[in-house]
Amino acid sequence: MEDIYMLSDAMILTKIGERLKALRLKQNITQQNLAKEAGVSLSSIKKIEKGEIGSFDSLLRVLRTLGKLDVLLPLVEEEQLSPSQYYEWVQKAGAHQRKRAAGRRNTRCR
Repeated sequence: MEDIYMLSDAMILTKIGERLKALRLKQNITQQNLAKEAGVSLSSIKKIEKGEIGSFDSLLRVLRTLGKLDVLLPLVEEEQLSPSQYYEWVQKAGAHQRKRAAGRRNTRCR
């Protein structure tokens, strides 16, 4: 597999478009049906498959319709902390709590 960081943005978009087209064909879905199911225009599907992804919203809809939305999981999942990391985090949060002043005491004798 190629190092993705060595590819230009245009090359990455082209590869994504090609992959989505292959997924669509594997699932035996026409561009027209995909457009209808995803709620995007036919021209958007054609552009996406050419690597001209102009709208992230359209890409999300297509991924969802093709059952491939899970490719974005690393971007939306909360990072899981180990028990020791959680303990350290709680300790640091408690250490930085603001302390209130007790206020001035009246030291004059009555």
